[in-house]
Amino acid sequence: MIRKFLIAGVAAIFTTLATTPAAVAQGYPRKPIKLVVPFAPGGTTDIVARVVAGNIAPHLGQTMIVENKAGGGGVIGATETARAARDGYSLGVTTVSTIATVPAVQRNVPYNPLTDFTPIINMAATPNIISVHPSFPAKEYNGFHEEIKKNPEKYSFASTGYGSITHLLMELFMSISGTKMTHLAYKGAGPALNDVVGGQVPIILDNLPSSLTFIKAGRLVPIVVAAPDRLKQLPDVPTFKEVGLEPVNRMAWYGVYGPKGLPIEIVNKLHSAIKKTLDQANVRARIEETASIVIGNTPEEFAQQIKAEYDIYNKVVQERQIKPE
Repeated sequence: MIRKFLIAGVAAIFTTLATTPAAVAQGYPRKPIKLVVPFAPGGTTDIVARVVAGNIAPHLGQTMIVENKAGGGGVIGATETARAARDGYSLGVTTVSTIATVPAVQRNVPYNPLTDFTPIINMAATPNIISVHPSFPAKEYNGFHEEIKKNPEKYSFASTGYGSITHLLMELFMSISGTKMTHLAYKGAGPALNDVVGGQVPIILDNLPSSLTFIKAGRLVPIVVAAPDRLKQLPDVPTFKEVGLEPVNRMAWYGVYGPKGLPIEIVNKLHSAIKKTLDQANVRARIEETASIVIGNTPEEFAQQIKAEYDIYNKVVQERQIKPE
């Protein structure tokens, strides 16, 4: 009887140990990992995810498979990641839209952006840029600001969607610069750019990669860029910080996160593997080809970044009284 009790007790101990976070992470990963991109294939988010996933196997010991789950401004894909098992085999790519701007505007998203995820690493960031049609009266920032300041609501601007980073960042710009423009929301960068390049709309705030081709062709005039420093592609274009609008100097970014409660051992393994992948010359070069900047910060730094982005865009939504569609 005593022997049976001891055997049962030992078995219970081993069962408990097998379900601890350390035990779950032991030998991780044992199978391919899914990486959910919450947008359609082809955009910068998808490109960055695929170049990292396609080169991570030597550092992780397993392949990483990208799966696109577009819809709801990224909410569908983000929700899948929030509800995933806490075993590290289903991760997601997060952006400013999924973690900050959309939750700030759409209060009914089925996840809490600050508590329902485990930040792992911010892979890369993309500058945002204000550009104008060549017919616009000004071709540089001071003239641009003077023109829209003295003509409130005369001019309209195109964004890539209601509640998107390009919408809320322009709202932040108008709030701080004391200007007023009319917002025209489009379903993505493509149709927004078409109308601005075609002259139907005079101004656009967009991620740099999609605008850069038109800028180089002289079909858009760059005015001011959100980036840490002036860009080598556009050395004559000042940053928002340079023109005295540092709070607007915010980029789009592409990070990796998992569901909340992801064991720290798994987080560390994933962070190490992704960081080593980002340090590869071919990976860095491919990301920089999209006019993006490699980041590769720590989980703690990324968590702080997520909170900072949510806080500032939540404040913008409240102050500008932006309502859900």
